[in-house]
Amino acid sequence: MGTYVSAHIVWDWNGTLFHDNDAIIGATNAAFAELGLEPITLEKYRTLYCVPVPKFYERLMGRLPTNAEWEVMDAVFHRYYMLHRVRCGLTEGAADLLAGWRSAGRSQSLLSMYGHDELVPLVRGFGIETHFLRVDGRTGPSGGSKAEHMVRHLRALDGVEPARTVIIGDAADDAVAARHVGAQAVLYTGGSHSRASLEEVGVPVVDTLAEAVAEAERLAA
Repeated sequence: MGTYVSAHIVWDWNGTLFHDNDAIIGATNAAFAELGLEPITLEKYRTLYCVPVPKFYERLMGRLPTNAEWEVMDAVFHRYYMLHRVRCGLTEGAADLLAGWRSAGRSQSLLSMYGHDELVPLVRGFGIETHFLRVDGRTGPSGGSKAEHMVRHLRALDGVEPARTVIIGDAADDAVAARHVGAQAVLYTGGSHSRASLEEVGVPVVDTLAEAVAEAERLAA
């Protein structure tokens, strides 16, 4: 049973390691079209996006979607996303940063709200799976919060101390999950949130993953 005395990073996937903004916006607009809603821009998406996702839809629709509407939108979103994610790749520099962190003898893992059965082969396909102690995707219904998933994720990582753990993600929910388990967080501006909305959370905000890793090292020191 190993104990990791240096910093541990928990990486987010969508919008952080995986640069899938185009697929996310396209899938969101495909879901909106099902209800006759106007398409939105990436800028508007970043300004309004929040979790749980039905709350995000409420901001756009002026009301919460009904259960039937949510099911339709969720199904359309995932069908579109699956078709278009093949055009998306890793965020610039991500593979080198993962390899460098691991070769320095530090540990890292991946926790995503993307479905586990879709996530694992996707990560494996990029040849980066071996850099992680664990790769965990969502195993329940979509639309929830990351905090409870983070509890289970860290519990499964033998010897990883929350106090020396830094979550790197692109959404306010990543910082909320970090606080929930007693970890630190660094938020990256290249994904689903605007810089302004990320800065409201009160944790370090950076524009590149290289900066995120440097900040994680500093926070966990």
